[in-house]
Amino acid sequence: MQTSDLKIISAAVRKDIIKMLGLAGSGHPGGSLSSVELLVALYFNHMKFNPNNADDPDRDYFVLSKGHVCPVLYAVLAQTECISGDELCTLRQAGSRLQGHPAKDKELPGIEISTGSLGYGLSIGAGIAAGLKQAKKANRVYVLMGDGEQQEGSIWEAAMAAPHLNLNNLCAIVDDNALQIDGETKKVMNIQPLAQKYKAFGWNTIEIDGHDLDAINAAYAAAKSETNKPTAIIAKTVKGKGVSFMENLAEWHGKTPSKELAEKALAEINATLG
Repeated sequence: MQTSDLKIISAAVRKDIIKMLGLAGSGHPGGSLSSVELLVALYFNHMKFNPNNADDPDRDYFVLSKGHVCPVLYAVLAQTECISGDELCTLRQAGSRLQGHPAKDKELPGIEISTGSLGYGLSIGAGIAAGLKQAKKANRVYVLMGDGEQQEGSIWEAAMAAPHLNLNNLCAIVDDNALQIDGETKKVMNIQPLAQKYKAFGWNTIEIDGHDLDAINAAYAAAKSETNKPTAIIAKTVKGKGVSFMENLAEWHGKTPSKELAEKALAEINATLG
């Protein structure tokens, strides 16, 4: 898919994130908005995913390690027509398949594993990747993590194991937006230099602008061509990207917009389409 098409889809995803969080009255806009291009490029240009058969045995696997940003995943799944756009309006409602964190038991197509507690996604992804290699299957595994999540020790156990097991079918993506719920990541617990750390652990490491679709596409292509190591894509992003009053502000980690602010946000996103 062309970059221009991906930009249109990205804008639609951002609008859906704002709409569903505004209706729900709770949730996490900041990290959802910063992850948009990373997921849009993955689902529409790189990952083997059949929206008509999300459990296809030949599919690639996606693990949303930072489960609180599930609005971006739900919105992308709606764009693939794996789920309906109307269902997005049920976010966080009792009985909805769209819970505040991905829930496998809700049988929502495209959800491989329940996530929420930070730090486990990379271990889960590495386990899936190891099982696929043992079965001599060509499926790939993608794991999206947050930068604050890199403060969890379990991340680094998986980071050490993956190269040891030669998991070249595993791609870790870090949404490095420099903010977490308590403020600047570097002040809470500095994780930098992150790329060098993954490289030291034996990963093929790529640093990109996480909103540059051409750079994202190139990084995913490079990950697929790597034959010896797992790949870590460190994507520098802007928390709250696309909404001026949310950008680079930790307060929008887990705060939803009022009706008036949601309308302002939607107007800003629409303006990017020209």
